[in-house]
Order: sequence, then structure tokens, then C-alpha cells
Amino acid sequence: MARLPNHEGLANQEGLADWVPGRLAEERPVVTVIGDSILDGWWEGTIERFCREAPAPVVQVQRRDFAPGGAANTAMNLAAMGAEVRFVSLIGEDPAGRTLLGQLRSTGVDVSHVVAHSAMTTTTKYRVSSGGQVMLRLDDAATEIPDAGLEEMAAAVPEAIRGSAAVVLCDYAAGALEGPVRNSILRHLGPRGDTTDSPDSGPSRQDTLVVVDAHHPGRWAELRPDLATPNAQEAARLLGTEFPGGAARCPFVEAHGDQLLSASGAGAVVVTLDREGTLTIRRKAPQDVATHRTWARPEAEKQASGAGDTFVAALTLARSAGLPLTTSVDLAQAAADVVVHRPGTSVCTTEELAKHLRGFADTALTATELAQHVDEHRRAGRRIVLTNGCFDVLHRGHTRYLNQAKQLGDVLVVALNSDSSVRQLKGPERPVNHEADRAAVIAALSCVDHVTVFDTPTPIPLIELLRPDVYAKGGDYTPEMLQETEAVERCGGTVTILDYVPEHSTTAVLERIRSTGETPKS
Repeated sequence: MARLPNHEGLANQEGLADWVPGRLAEERPVVTVIGDSILDGWWEGTIERFCREAPAPVVQVQRRDFAPGGAANTAMNLAAMGAEVRFVSLIGEDPAGRTLLGQLRSTGVDVSHVVAHSAMTTTTKYRVSSGGQVMLRLDDAATEIPDAGLEEMAAAVPEAIRGSAAVVLCDYAAGALEGPVRNSILRHLGPRGDTTDSPDSGPSRQDTLVVVDAHHPGRWAELRPDLATPNAQEAARLLGTEFPGGAARCPFVEAHGDQLLSASGAGAVVVTLDREGTLTIRRKAPQDVATHRTWARPEAEKQASGAGDTFVAALTLARSAGLPLTTSVDLAQAAADVVVHRPGTSVCTTEELAKHLRGFADTALTATELAQHVDEHRRAGRRIVLTNGCFDVLHRGHTRYLNQAKQLGDVLVVALNSDSSVRQLKGPERPVNHEADRAAVIAALSCVDHVTVFDTPTPIPLIELLRPDVYAKGGDYTPEMLQETEAVERCGGTVTILDYVPEHSTTAVLERIRSTGETPKS
């Protein structure tokens, strides 16, 4: 399988935008999804009166839409992004089950391993809305899971996972992954290195990525999955504690990273935090945990559902195709951002993801345009953070610094030195990348909200125009050393000096490239 160079995050977003629809379509990695199916119903209508029997609105239904949800939505997203998908689940022999199977088949998902049982009820969630506002949700689900259906589903697992590049377990505690199904998964997809390639044991874990998306991730700890993707509530349950709200959640998760890894048994844990993005935790060394943050790009509430399924699908596909973990998480965040801006349950296609990534190109704003955006943010009560730099060859030191800067406020503005000013600062051989390319790369980072280019000796004119609440600077400076400090404080802001990471300097990266011809690995 072809591999993309080991870039940090979405640093090569333009290359990714071209690679996503092409390479994934060519490679078509086989991904098996095993889990609880849901049929999502979205019924939209108008309200003109209240019913006589009770003080309840009467919704005159004008439109009925149905879409696969839960594990079925993960399968749909994987297929839409170019994977060859096998689906293993248990549904009923009812209209909802037939609708679900029909929609899965229409997108090319292999449903030959889906068990339809007469004693099973297909879980259906009907959302009744008017004017874009959900008024009521009706859930129709099985009260008992037929043992015969579970036995049949368990028997389908070995063949479904054989030869798969990845397996996703979508365990929403609805019953499909209980008893014999769980035993079959553990037997045929045991911890990495514990299985053989015999007909009885299934494929070797050496060749299979295992992702656990579960309400109770600890339940699959003995499987030692490569990735676990709990949301905040599921991660809190894994730790046996409650999470703080708002901006405090991410630092709390980071502080408990070691416990999350141990409790989940996973090689890496990606905690999804809804509007606050995600935090990835992986073990760098026995006593050292590394993290990577992404930031969501939320818009007005659109009653979207299933963005988490899209995230898991894109993350799985990117990792199974050989992308680095940090790049895969950023790509998954981008895919989730696509669907969260739509009403209902939807999927992100390769073309839509590529278009979204390309949209970051040529995104540098003029000072006037930027000032207008900042004024809008300030009227909404958002705290503005400004930082500046060359950001020529993006590396881990840069992304760590920018993520720290983002956490100082609500909106992060990055001002890039123009090509001419970089030459004055760094010498005639710099910059390596043109200012338009540097702007596109920086804009693609989920922590960055706006990018501009400045050509003055210092960013003081921009500071006086934008009047940021915080001016962030990295390196071995003190506020007293910076010419900008007086302007920032005169405008009512504060100066914050962030971590200096000398081992990840651009100069060091360039020297290594020149000496070895290789890009440093993340």
C-alpha cells in the first residue's frame, strides 16, 4: 500500500487534499465494522396549533427522511470515503431493518454478514422537528436480544474480519456485542501478537488495526486495541469520575492521560470533546505520555447527528492507509467539521473532504478584512489572541506552540511574516515556502481561526489595529525584551510568553533534511 510522507498534523494539507480522493479510492482498504445498528428518522413539519387533548403542539409532517445511524453510520462514512466496507450487525426482519439494509447496499457496503432475525426489533430513533428545532424523539428498540441472533452474528465474525486492514467495534451497549459475539471477537481478534493465521483463529493482529468506539471502552481493554475513541462522558466513566465543564475539560483529560491509556488498554486514546475538538493521548515512553489537540470549527446549531461516527470512520481510514496518528486525527476532525454543519444524519465523502481541505488555500486575510472579523468576535464576547512568526517549515514545536496560544482565549489570529521580511530575518535562502503556501498550511490547523500576512518590521501596526486581548510569543524572550509589549499594553492587552522547544527548531529540521535527505518523523 502506498504511504504518504510522515507529515506533522495537516502540514501538507494541499497534498492531502489531492491525495484523499485519489489514493483512498485506489487503495480501497478493507474495513470491517461490527456493532449496534440504528435507523435515524428525521420528520420535519409545521406547527400552527396545539392539540385539544393536551398543551402540546401539533406537527403537520411534510417530510420524512431516514438514514443509517450508530455502527451503520460509521460503515456508511467509511464507504463514502473510499473504503471497502464489511458490516456485521443484528437487525430485525421489519420495515426499519429493510430500509437500513437498502440504504447500506446503495452505497456499496457489504451486508452479507448482517443478521436479520424475526425476534429482533431494529432500533429506530424518530426525531420530530419544526423550523429546524427538534420537538420530540421517539425511540423504538428491542427489549430483549434473541440468543439465536447473537449466535448467528458470532459465527459471521471470523469471515468478516479475515483480511481486513482495520476492524471497528461500535459498542453502544445496545446488546449486539454481548455474549457469543464478544467471545468470538476476542477469540478471532485477540491482542496484537497473540493470534496466528490459522483458519480457527482468524487474521493476525500484526496486519489489522483495531479501533474501539464504545460507551464502556474498558470492556474491551483485554483486546489491547490500537485506538479507543471515547467522548467526554465515556472517558469520565472509564476513569470513574466526573469531568469539569468548558475549557477545563481538556487539561483534566491530559492530566489523566496515563490512567485513560491503562484503563482502555489502547495504544492511543482519542477523547472527543464536541465543540472543543479532541485530545489524543499516546504513550511516548513508559513514564511519558504525549498529547495532540485538535479544535472544532462549529457553526450555528444545525441539529446534526452522527459527527462522531464520521470522525471515527475518517480516523480509521487514515490510519489503515498509513497516515501518522496526528495527521489522521486532524483529518478526522476536518471530516467531522464537514457533517456537523448539516442538519440530520449525513456522511462525508472523499470529494467533500478534499474540497474542505482545499478551502484553506489562499485564506490569508487583509488587515482590513481581519479587523472586521475581529470586531464581530469581540461583539460576541470572544477573547482574541494574536501571535506572529515565519512558520516556514512546520514542525511539532510550531503545532505545540499554536495549540498553547489557542488555549489563552477563544479566537487565535496568526500573523505571518511576508517573504521579504523572512529574508531580512533569516537570510537569502529563506523562506523555503512562499507566504501563500505558509498561510494555507497554518490555516489548515484546527487551532487557528484567522491568518494574515504583514510586511512591517514588527507587528505593532497590526496590534494597534486589532487590539488583541493577548499577544502570545514563543522562545526565550521576556515581555520586557519585546518591542510589541508597550503597544499591547497600551491597547489593553497582555503579553504571554509560551514554551520554547529548541530541539524542534526550523533550522534543526532543515539541517537534518540537508544532511540525510529525510524528513524528521513525528
